[in-house]
Amino acid sequence: MIFDYLQPVSLEIEKFVANLSNQTLGKKVVLHTETDYPNLDTIAIALIFVNENRGCDQYYEADFFTTIRKNLYQLFPGNWNKGIADLGDVLIGNEITDTYYALKTVCSELIKNKITPIVVGGSQDLTYALYRAYDDLEQMVNLVSIDHQFNFAKEDNLASDSFLSKIIIEEPNNLFNFSTIGYQTYYNSQEEIDLIEKLYFDAYRLGEIIKKPSLVEPIFRDADLVSLDLHSIKSSDSGNFDKFQPNGFDGREICSLARYAGISDKISCLGIFNSNYTKNEVHLLNEVIWYFIEGFHYRSYEFPFEDKINYFKYIVLVEDEELVFYKSNRSERWWIEIQQINKYNNKSKKTLLPCTHDDYLAACEQEIPERWWKAIRKNHL
Repeated sequence: MIFDYLQPVSLEIEKFVANLSNQTLGKKVVLHTETDYPNLDTIAIALIFVNENRGCDQYYEADFFTTIRKNLYQLFPGNWNKGIADLGDVLIGNEITDTYYALKTVCSELIKNKITPIVVGGSQDLTYALYRAYDDLEQMVNLVSIDHQFNFAKEDNLASDSFLSKIIIEEPNNLFNFSTIGYQTYYNSQEEIDLIEKLYFDAYRLGEIIKKPSLVEPIFRDADLVSLDLHSIKSSDSGNFDKFQPNGFDGREICSLARYAGISDKISCLGIFNSNYTKNEVHLLNEVIWYFIEGFHYRSYEFPFEDKINYFKYIVLVEDEELVFYKSNRSERWWIEIQQINKYNNKSKKTLLPCTHDDYLAACEQEIPERWWKAIRKNHL
């Protein structure tokens, strides 16, 4: 039972929520308390907190999550009708690997039951545990990291700086695609940038996304797991002046990305890591959570396609390749057809890769879309 790995919310939070206005988010959230478990059959989104920081060189005050909860539950929800639960804090193990196991077990069970966990944790190496939560689902995983760096450091470095190396190397290898959103070149070696290219992963520089945020909407639409490093936000907006970040996303941009993530039909887990525990950052962190939940309530559930009558099909011949595009007549979003190999059973099947209208226009000009090209080559690695 997942509650064996979870510590209930404190009595202080129970009393705080009880005294809130009936219109606040806190009144909509079902709490895991000492005396009551939430009925998970009625839950679509689950908040989980993990005070595990042994993967980095930073430690939080004991009341960190209490502060987050109080600020979050005072916010007002939108027109939301999905069940939301606060499942409490993951119990910290004697070793960091014990915490990984507990978090993996909890999230795996939730995802199996169509419940989307929002994990607010310590260091970003907890992304590894979230990735491992998909092992029992026997599916390939698309991981998106909103981050200023790739986290390819050597294993003897801090775990929060090297978790991606562990994900790529360790068996079973369930990773189909990795995408970094918002990386800053001067925080990454040329060898790391070259490796991203060699593995046909996607990497979008900070300046590209600031200029055109919609560029990464298809990336989120194809993701299973999103990991957000709060160090990707510039310090003037996050309030993090201990680890000063002169450049990064501003508050509005990071909330827009959170909404893109929430609105994706496919994303089944969000992790938010590397907070610095400042008052400003707590407020922004909670707005990120709010926008993810807001986006979640606007999911269109139009993929996978069930009724092709709701889509227009376009066939474009580029050199010797026949590219097949689909456009939703409801959301006007685009997909391109690819052949994908499942590494669990080595079977090949046609699937749809989210893309943009610009990708279709490029194909009409005899240019093969880069994401299609990378996806095809990943199948042959």
